[in-house]
Amino acid sequence: MAARVFRIAPSILSANFARLGDEVAAVVAAGADMIHFDVMDNHYVPNLTVGPLVCEAIRPLTKNVIDVHLMVSPVDRIIPDFARAGANIISFHPEASGHVDRTVGLIHDSGCKAGLVLNPATPLSYLDHIVHKLDLVLIMSVNPGFGGQEFIAHALDKLRAARRRIDDTGREIMLEVDGGVNAANIAAIARAGADTFVAGSAIFGSKDYRETISRMREALKSVH
Repeated sequence: MAARVFRIAPSILSANFARLGDEVAAVVAAGADMIHFDVMDNHYVPNLTVGPLVCEAIRPLTKNVIDVHLMVSPVDRIIPDFARAGANIISFHPEASGHVDRTVGLIHDSGCKAGLVLNPATPLSYLDHIVHKLDLVLIMSVNPGFGGQEFIAHALDKLRAARRRIDDTGREIMLEVDGGVNAANIAAIARAGADTFVAGSAIFGSKDYRETISRMREALKSVH
């Protein structure tokens, strides 16, 4: 069996927005694999963040994968805009879509990989009829809306169950986790099955991005 590939995806939600381009360049130079965009609409979640124009502005600054997490409702209308703005992966919440299968198809038709996001209280049964079409499953380990929250421990059980479902498909599907990830808990999260780690305040709130990402990678070395 091939060795698992781990990906670290700093969330720009925790970056300094006054110098966002520099922040993105800094985490890429520090060893980030992906750049995670948390898109909130003050409707599906109680916060308002960034739109396609910011994605378009950041796209020329990095060749890294741009991983867009849409916390917006309704979701279909904005998907082609983010695809045109340079997103590589677009993920959405099933509660924000009238037809989950149609939304996945729209993302693929727009030229992006598609992900489904499950909140802490959203059941894994949403994957039953769609997992075979997904490129990514994102398990939220906090309730979406704000950065800096603590990891919800129950997410580990959910990750283990999601890992089993993904492995049963025999397909290459990323299992991402978002919320409260840091160097102290990343190994336990990886052991539960995650391979892609969104970290916001743990990275952008640190004094040395390279050291923080290095500590995360060092912790992941203990996971097989």
